[in-house]
Amino acid sequence: MEEKQKIINRLKRIEGQVRGVTKMIEEEKDCRSVVTQVTAVKSAMERTLALIVAKNLEKCLFDKINKGENADDAIKEAIEMMTKSM
Repeated sequence: MEEKQKIINRLKRIEGQVRGVTKMIEEEKDCRSVVTQVTAVKSAMERTLALIVAKNLEKCLFDKINKGENADDAIKEAIEMMTKSM
């Protein structure tokens, strides 16, 4: 699954960023630089979350439509997942 690998790659990149931030703190780097990197990690996590929720919604909608079911619940669940993360 191509999308799954994209998500895994993003998470591995974020993991590396977090290790970098840890090292910066251990080396007592400039606070501004640390905050900049933490902000970048946060932004990357938010984009990854949005991708995961979007792919989940897409799959749920596709499954429900194929079964002839109402997709409203899947849409509401996706919205709740996104609003909880904010």
